[in-house]
Order: sequence, then structure tokens, then C-alpha cells
Amino acid sequence: MSTFTTENIRNTVLLSHSGAGKTMLAEAILFSTDLLTRLGSIEEGTTTSDYEPEEIRRQSSVQSSIIPCLWNQTKINILDTPGYADFRGDVISSLNVADSALIVISASAGIEVGTVQLWKMVQEKKIPCALFVSKMDRENSEHKRIIDEITTQLGRNCIPYNLPIGHEADLSGVFNILNNDSHSIPDNIESDASQYSEQLVELIAETDDELVNKYLEGNPLTPDEISQGLKTGIHNNSIVPILFGSSTEGIGIEELLDFISSNLPSPKENLPIIAENAASGNEIQLDYDSDGDFSAIVFKTTADPFVGKLSYFKVLNGTLSSDTPVWNVSKETNEKIAQPFTIRGKDQEPIDRVVAGDIGAVSKLNTVLTNDYLATENNPITLPPIQFPQPIYQMAVSPKSRADVDKMTSSLSRIGEEDPTLKIEREQSTGETLLNGLGDTHLEVSIERMKRKFGVEMTLSLPKVPYQETITANSKAEYRHKKQSGGHGQFGHVWLELEPKDRGEGFEFADKIVGGSVPKEYIPSVQKGVSKILDEGVLAGFPIVDVKVTLFDGSFHPVDSSGVCFEIAGSQAFSNAMMSATPALLEPIMQAEITVPDSFAGDIIGDLNSKRGRIQGMNPLGEGLTTVEAEVPQAEMLKYATELRSMTQGRGDFKTEFGHYEMVPHHLIEEIVANLKKQTEETIE
Repeated sequence: MSTFTTENIRNTVLLSHSGAGKTMLAEAILFSTDLLTRLGSIEEGTTTSDYEPEEIRRQSSVQSSIIPCLWNQTKINILDTPGYADFRGDVISSLNVADSALIVISASAGIEVGTVQLWKMVQEKKIPCALFVSKMDRENSEHKRIIDEITTQLGRNCIPYNLPIGHEADLSGVFNILNNDSHSIPDNIESDASQYSEQLVELIAETDDELVNKYLEGNPLTPDEISQGLKTGIHNNSIVPILFGSSTEGIGIEELLDFISSNLPSPKENLPIIAENAASGNEIQLDYDSDGDFSAIVFKTTADPFVGKLSYFKVLNGTLSSDTPVWNVSKETNEKIAQPFTIRGKDQEPIDRVVAGDIGAVSKLNTVLTNDYLATENNPITLPPIQFPQPIYQMAVSPKSRADVDKMTSSLSRIGEEDPTLKIEREQSTGETLLNGLGDTHLEVSIERMKRKFGVEMTLSLPKVPYQETITANSKAEYRHKKQSGGHGQFGHVWLELEPKDRGEGFEFADKIVGGSVPKEYIPSVQKGVSKILDEGVLAGFPIVDVKVTLFDGSFHPVDSSGVCFEIAGSQAFSNAMMSATPALLEPIMQAEITVPDSFAGDIIGDLNSKRGRIQGMNPLGEGLTTVEAEVPQAEMLKYATELRSMTQGRGDFKTEFGHYEMVPHHLIEEIVANLKKQTEETIE
């Protein structure tokens, strides 16, 4: 693909609720631009943008893909993103390099949960946007109904740019309502075309004071004024055009390509980027100047089985070629560029250079990861990093067999490089490796990818709750360790007293030995024996906390006593004292904030109450949303991401953070301990 100037580049991200038709739209665009000889099929797994085995199996996108094409001397980089919320990280990274957005809406399904969520993301980032209503050849695809639904839920600045000719199976084309040739308007849409054309021209007039005056005076706007006003309105988000079509029938696709090339902004037409010189701290304005100092952002990383690590980037300034000196600003290292590529789905086409505003990829960069900035060493620019969503779903991950043990750590690290929304951590108290992501499907796909790419098989399970053990009463216990087996024997005898401490005060060891009943040199051994049990617990194998242990008496043998003997005696005495001090379990309590539409607030509160939660407050946020604040035991929140999505039809959001530890209700301790023992036995088997 030949190189185009920045003015002739369009970077457009495709967004939609899952199943609305993004992937088939991308396929239809490739077909209309002569890059395909036939349309691929989602059911057959032959589409260009859904090429990963995980996508083919699920018949749904699980990652973003880049689909460049040429139309009207314009290079259009289509970024096809997943619709499912578990893969929202790819949406965010694509939004950060796109200059415009095209939200796809299924004609029959209408405005869905994901549509509204993505619309809000686009509005927050102030990205010029258009809407494409797909599947207009299907049943229940009446255009007035969907227009009314769009304007009611998304705003009155959403206005048709064209209208469908024909209905459902009789769909035959689309009509541009700005077409001045009244004789070409099909009879069935003549009234609608006139109405919407008037509304659109009014919105166009409002983009400029002179046009407003001219319009109010009753003078018609010229075609050039309409064209320029439309572009201005789209660029400043005061106009959001609605286009119609059918990807499978190829209807409305060429008109969409005409619209993108003529009306959506090039990188240069968006606001300039204000960066910072990492060395001096001075502000730098990046104007997408292909002759300026090189700089780029890496927005996506993949581990390709054939070419190694692929880094996808957008050039913010200057031009990248194989001889461009590149400095990784984030890691402060030099990188050698081998061969830049343009990417189309899974295919890589070598190119000579990537100009400002364009998107490309390079392989085998040693230190470069997603969110890194590339520049020249003498002009190391930096920008705020892409803000990816925080993980909300957690599972324990373990190797399936011994052969997978050695590969597990490196594979998790590599998949984490590929997906910034995955977080890997080690829970010290349970010994588990935890994989954190945006949902159950997100983690399952990650496990499948690691098996395919790195040859490691792993299993997911609910993580163990990091309980703690403590006592609720005072107790005393002794233990006499005595063995005689010829020669020197073994002897150690201690008395310990246990007292509960306030929550969070930790462990304290004291001695009140008088008269040398336990020699001073053996007291550290007693403490060492106690400390061993602290880590192991006595109820269910969890650490013991908030206990004061006092060594107050004991005895020794001048020949048979040793440090080891008193260590054993200390461990056993402590275990005995714990069991008679009314031991209890402490559980982690999470501070949760759940944001839902007002209509779901009552259901959420009822559900939290059933989870032993305590409601701390409710905060109305406006726009029909309420945040419920609550303290909830971690054990009750292990599957909450999935449960909340189900309860709110995907409209709810939440975040949690550790709050504190609290006593587990006495009637639940026996059940928890029994379940933990059962899990341990199953693991051993």
C-alpha cells in the first residue's frame, strides 16, 4: 500500500454492542474497496478481522484489528474493536489513536447497553462521531423507529445523513438527503427526506454565525456552505450523522466510504497534541508534521507465533522508516527498527515508511510495550498514558501438569505484556497466583491464548479467601517434650498464656520467667516454635494474628534440654492454648462502590444484604445513575462481576478495595472450615 500524506488519512474506530455487525461491516468495506473477491463469514470463521482461533470458535471479536483500505485517494484505517465488555481495553486503546468514531447499531436490536456505554466514552473524549445503522435488510428494521430511538437516547444532534430506499427484504439502496435533485427522491421517503433535510441544514447553519443569519433570513445555503458546515459540525460534535445500510447485501457501503473520506477529520484536522519534553519538561505541540522530529505512541502489542512481538503504533509527528533512530522514552533505551509493516487483520505488508498520522507496526522491539512513547533521543516527548480499566474479576491460575510449571510464569508475563487490562499477582497468605481481568470470558480467552501461543496449559479456579485466625478468650496451656532413647534424651517444658489483642495490633511475644525456670538461651527457641504455628494456623491453616503470647513458666534438664526441645515445646503449647482460647476466623471486608441505573438500586441493596453486606450510603449521580456504597465480605464478592452484569443487563459497574478484617460470624466458621478442608483434599487427589 503506497504512502499517503497526512491530509489523506482517516483513522476511524468501529464501535458497537456485541453482535451489531462491526466485523461484517469491515468485511463489506474491504469488498467494496476491491481488497476481497468475496465476503467472509462469521459462521465459517473466514472474516478478515476475526482471525484468531478464539474469535472463530466464539463467533465474536475478542481483540481489535486494523483494516486499512483506499477510497477516493484516501487511506482509511478502520479499527475494528470487540463489542463484548470483557475486552473493553482494546476499545480504549483504539479510541486513543482514532481521529473519528463510527458507532454501529443493529436496526432490529436498536440502542443496546453497549451502544450507550460506548457513546458516552466517545462523548467524553470529544471524538467526531457518526452512526451506521446496519442490517436494514432484516425484519423489524423500520427507519423512523430507529431514528426516534437514537434521538431520544443519544440526543437531538443525531440526524440522518441518508435514508434507506425500500424496506427489509426489498432494501435496494440509500438516498442522501442533502441531494438537491427532488426528482430523484423515491416516493416512499419523500416526506421523511424533506423533514430530515430541513433539520440537518438547520444544524449546519448553526455551526457559523454568518450561516445562521443567512438561514434565518430565508436565503438558501450554497452546496459549498452546506459541505463545509457539515464538516465543521461533525468535527465539533454538534452534528452526529446517521447512515443506513446492509453489510451482507453491500448496500450503503460505498456511500459510507464516501462519507468517511469527505467528512470525517484527518489527523491534522483534529486539535494539536500538547506533549512534554521528558528531558526539559517544556511543552511541545505536535501538529502531525511528517517533516518534523519523529514521535509515536505504541497502543497495542501482540505475541505473533511467526514474527515474534508485534508493536502497533500511531505516528504523532515525523516519519518512521527502517533507518529512523528510535528512542524508547518510557524505558530510556535505543531501539533498532527493522521493517515497518501495514497490518490488515492477520496479514502484514512491508512498507517503506509510515508518515505522521498513519498507523503501522514493527516487530521484535526489545523493550517496547503498550503505552510506551517512541521519539528521537534529542527530543524525547511524553504524554499522559492511556488509562485502561482496572480489573474487576479475579481467578486463581495454576499449571495443569508438572510440565507446565516452568512455563507458567513466563507465559503469564508475556500475556500481560499483550493485554494491559490483565494483572498478575501473588497472594502470599494463600500461596496462589491470581489472574485479574474484566470478566470470566476475558480470563478464559487469555488461558486459551497462552495454550495456543506459548504451549502452556493452565486451569482457573475461584481464589481462596485470605482468612486469618485469632482468639476471643484468654487461655493457658503447657507442653512437656520428653524423649529418652539411649544417650542424651530430649527435654523441654513450657507454660504459655494467650490473650486476644485489638484488631490490627498483630502478634506480641513476652516472657515473665522468674528464677530461671526456662534458661534465657532457650526463650528465643520457644518464640521460634510459636512463630511456626503463627504461619500455619490451627483452624484452617491461615495466619494467626492479634494474639499476645506470654511465656511464664516451665522447666529444663541440665543435660537433655536444647533449643530444639524448647522449640517443639513452644509449638505444641501454643497449639493447645489456641484451641482452648475460643479460636475464630477473620475475613477481609471490601469497600465496594456499585454504580447502577436508579431502577436497579433496590435490587442491588437487597442482593448486598443477602451477602452480609452493610450499606454505607447512596449517592445519586444524575443522568439516572446511583452509586451504592457498602462493606461486603470478600468471600461474597468472588463472582460479583458476573452477577452484577446479570442483575443489571450489563448496565452496572463497580469497584472494590480492601477495607479491613472482621470476625466471621460464629455459625459460619464450621461451614467455612469444612469447605476449605474439602478443597484441600480434592487438590491433593
